[in-house]
Amino acid sequence: MIKTSVVLVRVLVLVLVLASITSLPLIAYTIKSQFVEVEIRSLDGLMNLFKKHHYTSNDWKNGNREVPRLTFEGVSEQWKETSSKIPVKQKKQVFFRLMAPLVLLSNENILAERNIVTSAPLSSKALLNIAIKYRLLNNETLTLTEKQRQKLLQQVDIMPPSLALAQAAEESGWATSRFTEEGNAFFGQWDFSGKGMTPKQQRKELGNYGLARFDTPLDSVEGYMLNINTTGAYKKLRVLRAKLRQENKTITGLELAGTLDKYSERGQAYIDGLRSMIRYNKLEDVDEAYLSNTVLIKLVSPKT
Repeated sequence: MIKTSVVLVRVLVLVLVLASITSLPLIAYTIKSQFVEVEIRSLDGLMNLFKKHHYTSNDWKNGNREVPRLTFEGVSEQWKETSSKIPVKQKKQVFFRLMAPLVLLSNENILAERNIVTSAPLSSKALLNIAIKYRLLNNETLTLTEKQRQKLLQQVDIMPPSLALAQAAEESGWATSRFTEEGNAFFGQWDFSGKGMTPKQQRKELGNYGLARFDTPLDSVEGYMLNINTTGAYKKLRVLRAKLRQENKTITGLELAGTLDKYSERGQAYIDGLRSMIRYNKLEDVDEAYLSNTVLIKLVSPKT
């Protein structure tokens, strides 16, 4: 899937220096109750970690679709410069390898919510909380109707990894945009709260808006999926996705991409670009990927 290359995470900010220091271990593990915290001290260390979890190009070519459960802190300040010096193919592969686990983790959480929506009693507190999260109900509502449950099922559903990865690459410029570095903004979501990151050329007619910032890349992916699943502009996607489920058909990124004419002012050109990216980079294969049963790995910056 993704070849070894320079990494875009803060974990590797010091890689060029540390790679030459052979006295340091390549990887430092810290065992937590719910996850393993891993300091990667060199590029070789990261590649060894991927190899250990069978997450290499050769594994992918041989049909292995298992993806390790891993997250990372954010985008390195050096990534923009580094990515301009390495082959484009290498840059893409690094990006997809690091983002794919985040998409799969987000989808896993959504499927857990969907299971509650499907089976919980209408008065269930857990069900009501999900309905509030997806903006179907307000905090004052005490119970759902069966009709509302069915509407909620249309909202609480996954995004094909191929489409999520293509949009992340498109909207973040392969994680080189200022907004991605400053606020983990991988999907170009707007923020009208006054707390967003202000574009250099702000359109005053749209009000006081900025780009939404997130604490981590995983938060950005989860925010993107919630946005797709709640905003009126993407109702066509939700309707088509529900139709495919009802007909027991595969939910593909190529098909759902055709509903995203309102995600960008480019309209159909944006859709065409996403589909082209999915096909050219063979992202349909990522729709077959699944998370490993291993403990979550958190890649963190080396402690000084």
